[in-house]
Amino acid sequence: MNQETPASSTTEAPAPSSDEKIITINGMHKWFDDFHVLKNINLEVRRGERIVICGPSGSGKSTLIRCINRLEEHQQGTITVDGTELTQDLKNIEIVRSEVGMVFQQFNLFPHLTVLENVALAPIWVRKMPRAEAEESAMKYLERVKIPEQALKYPGQLSGGQQQRVAIARSLCMNPRIMLFDEPTSALDPEMIKEVLDVMIELAESGMTMLVVTHEMGFATAVAHRVIFMDGGEIIEEKPPQEFFENPEHDRTKLFLSQILHH
Repeated sequence: MNQETPASSTTEAPAPSSDEKIITINGMHKWFDDFHVLKNINLEVRRGERIVICGPSGSGKSTLIRCINRLEEHQQGTITVDGTELTQDLKNIEIVRSEVGMVFQQFNLFPHLTVLENVALAPIWVRKMPRAEAEESAMKYLERVKIPEQALKYPGQLSGGQQQRVAIARSLCMNPRIMLFDEPTSALDPEMIKEVLDVMIELAESGMTMLVVTHEMGFATAVAHRVIFMDGGEIIEEKPPQEFFENPEHDRTKLFLSQILHH
């Protein structure tokens, strides 16, 4: 975890070029049985915007982004992604999932397939892309995440940081309009975190719409347009990074920041 206090002199990320809303969440609630995990979530994300979501364990951060591609189903309110509302309609879910890439804490790579095969698999199966074309595209994304030389190895032969970069390449290979990251560095050894964050920073600079659940506050300062703080299933506070770190309003935000930045 990156414990340094973010430098207040850091320049804010330039505002997203578009005012177009690519994700709109209105009055969204989510329960797991009797547990009310998300409470009245309202959020608008503009195309090209980069949002970091932080908060204590169990605050609902991961569940929120898993609802955006319907890995979790919300019970109340609406979620609209790039003009398509997520409902029970499987066709709508497929449309949204084809436009939303997701990178998990665990890498979820197939151990019996090479790196190249892992990255090319979804375009072949989902997009019906010819294998040669899919593998050519996969190589392009492996170059983008700076590990083309690992293409013919198996995941078990790679470090954790390299495996996570393969997972990012695999998501990018589907040409998503939105990327969701669920604590992408929390399973990594400290020396591997930077190599994954560097790839994510490069991706951010390309204009990708990104929602990132992370405690890497240096990354939030460098890349985010907004930092959202969640606690108890609610969005408590949301501000540009510098303001968030220097002038948090809520006591819960202040307590969280004091715990992650200063010990």
